Amino acid sequence: MPPIDHDHLTRQTFGDAELARELLMLFAGQCHRLLPEIGDPARTRAERADLAHTLKGSALGIGAVSVAAASAMVEDALRSDGDPALAPLAGAVAAALRAIAEV
Repeated sequence: MPPIDHDHLTRQTFGDAELARELLMLFAGQCHRLLPEIGDPARTRAERADLAHTLKGSALGIGAVSVAAASAMVEDALRSDGDPALAPLAGAVAAALRAIAEV
């Protein structure tokens, strides 16, 4: 599965390529901001879970399914007092950011 489902993004933006690019840039900025915060042990588990939930929703909106799935796993682990596996999320985010850079 590609890091970004461009067909989904095209449907979400009604074929507006400029809007799609803008959303991708906003998502990239959000990834850069949220990923460190999700992994920050100084934040409460609830805060980190909420941040993972936010990233999941944004990822679903643009078709970054792998980021959404990894975010969901981190969110679930944080809400259930489990150990959140951050490496898969970091890898999915890195792949999405590489794909965005190529647009």
